[in-house]
Amino acid sequence: MRVRARITRSLSRASGAPSHTNHLRRRVLLSLGAYTFGGTLLSRAFAAPVVNTGQACSVSAGAAAPGNGNGAPMASSDYLGTAEARRLAGMERAKSLTKDQLSAPWTEVRRSLLWAAGLKDMTDVPPGLGNTSHCFNDFNHCDATTMADNSAFNENDGSVKGIALGNRLGKGIVAASDTTMGAGGGSWCTCILGANYEPPRDVAHVQFNSKIAWKLVWIPSSNFTSFALVDDDGSLLNVGTPADDGYLPPVGERRRNYEAVKGGRYSREVDSM
Repeated sequence: MRVRARITRSLSRASGAPSHTNHLRRRVLLSLGAYTFGGTLLSRAFAAPVVNTGQACSVSAGAAAPGNGNGAPMASSDYLGTAEARRLAGMERAKSLTKDQLSAPWTEVRRSLLWAAGLKDMTDVPPGLGNTSHCFNDFNHCDATTMADNSAFNENDGSVKGIALGNRLGKGIVAASDTTMGAGGGSWCTCILGANYEPPRDVAHVQFNSKIAWKLVWIPSSNFTSFALVDDDGSLLNVGTPADDGYLPPVGERRRNYEAVKGGRYSREVDSM
């Protein structure tokens, strides 16, 4: 009941917010009903392991230090590595996902997320060459980043803390990007470490000098059974409560996902739910 009360208060505070935001907040409240009224949802371990794709981030201790959380919006000119048309298309795809699509078994939900990110579901190729089996499947690879063609082969020179030097993603971006989404550029599920700083110090904004179309953030008030999709400014695009089909990321990963963004612009919406 305490969870439901917190969400109800957030709905009241949002009475002056855009109708789309209020609609999504109501969807969050409805989607959390089973948990709020006593449904105990226990996460199982993966029935199949997440694939290490070769471009996975090597996480160092303390990499998710608190940011200042002032939530200042970005100017478009700040991130010239963005494929802007593709980013806007990814936002629209994320908003278009229905409640049924986002409450399906996790395996199906993840395919919908790949589509919304402009990525193909590729599991039969080697790591580093477009394998997307890890995308949205752990705490970290949860940014739908849409980068311009001329920045897709950028490497991490050490500026992104907690991430492997190099972090060469270019070949995978070219292979896995859905060319029907937007004009030019590519997509990848980049690492969120550093997203709690302001401005963000994650792979998208630092290595690729790119905004994100959206970020997946698990919601703490749902006991991490529901997630939110938020845009580059941290505004709410959609919410989902996937069914656990044995492939849902373990609850520890979901909790760590939230902790990695806590205190920054990307936790604002979920903190108010």
